[in-house]
Amino acid sequence: MALLLKNAHVIDPQVGLNETTDILIRDGKIAGVGRDLIMGKGVERDLAGKIVVPGLVDMHVHLREPGFEQKGDIASETRAAAKGGFTAVCCMPNTKPVIDNALGVEYVQARATAVGKCRVHVAGACSQGLAGETLSEMGDMRAHGAVAFTDDGRGVQGAGMMRRVMDYASQFDCAVMSHCQDEDLVGEGQVNEGVASTRLGMLGWPAEGEEIQIARDIALCRLTGCPLHVQHLSTARGLELVRTAKAEGLPVTCEVTPHHMFLTEDAIGDDYNTFLKVNPPLRTAADAQALIEGVADGTVDAIVTDHAPHTPFEKDREFELAPFGMTGLETSLALVLTNLVAAGTITLERMVELMAVAPRAILRVEPVKLEVGSTADLTVFDPDVAWTVEADSFISKAGNSGFIGQELTGRATDVYVGGYATLEDGQIVE
Repeated sequence: MALLLKNAHVIDPQVGLNETTDILIRDGKIAGVGRDLIMGKGVERDLAGKIVVPGLVDMHVHLREPGFEQKGDIASETRAAAKGGFTAVCCMPNTKPVIDNALGVEYVQARATAVGKCRVHVAGACSQGLAGETLSEMGDMRAHGAVAFTDDGRGVQGAGMMRRVMDYASQFDCAVMSHCQDEDLVGEGQVNEGVASTRLGMLGWPAEGEEIQIARDIALCRLTGCPLHVQHLSTARGLELVRTAKAEGLPVTCEVTPHHMFLTEDAIGDDYNTFLKVNPPLRTAADAQALIEGVADGTVDAIVTDHAPHTPFEKDREFELAPFGMTGLETSLALVLTNLVAAGTITLERMVELMAVAPRAILRVEPVKLEVGSTADLTVFDPDVAWTVEADSFISKAGNSGFIGQELTGRATDVYVGGYATLEDGQIVE
């Protein structure tokens, strides 16, 4: 099939592209980029006023399948991803059963092929059952397509165990993605320790409970040479640890979420809104500002959502009983455009690096560039459309977003995966 995208503002810092031009797609690949392209036969779309970038990737999501389909499943959450402008996601292994062997990897891949609306990369568990005691079948999972390893949902508690994980993963040139949480220090913490925990009368979660493991895992990265990726970094001191490791030349990368940049502990009011209960918790305004500065100066490598759908009955409970996590796939792009790009904090080119280029590089998957021969995974968005995040507007099975009610500018209109539309004019293509 041939597809001609006309008159789009095309941006790709990988090839120095930032201009209005056409893109010709044939058989899933980009066949031409230039002005006044002509197509003999096929579908033509006029994208005047729209921006086209390499397909966005969210390298940290929870699809919930297998085992927790009441929260979300591969069909529903990849549709949410497409609605949000993503052409690919990387799913976490804390499912039921845990994805700690090749069968789990193949199951997710098969389901994504059958019902998915974006590419699904699979992260395998570091340890069997996420127990942090015995290595998972890492080599077999890697051979069957796992792109990284993580025990996301909890940190690997033992330093010796984490060393074994990183020693093993280093054989495959495969990143270990670390959920940095010292459980002995964090305990039953619910919100950021300090003003928030005191004001709300809840158990505190100290920033040091994250930072201690960041420091430990950076030391293990130095010891083993294994690429380390710090997940959902949330504190200023944690960011500084990563900045120092990068200056040393260590293979360390990190990610931040929109909720840790654009929400703070102050957002949790007397209503104890459980949609704002996340892991790690919302931190101080100073921490949030440090993360934004890290995004701008290049210390932060990727923006992710940690998309974590939950059922209404799970979140509609006392704060300390509700599960951690919020959804994010359908709001991430707009939040970044509104709060970072429109504010002049970063350019659109930098946004592409954070949301399309670096995630693929960290996961060691095929790069996507707006040049001839590249796979035609493309995100199209309208940078000017204004909309309000509404509770009943989500395609995800869940609506536990901390951004409900916010007015945003910019939204995905079209998504192409391998040259085929999964989102067209803002609607999922079935």
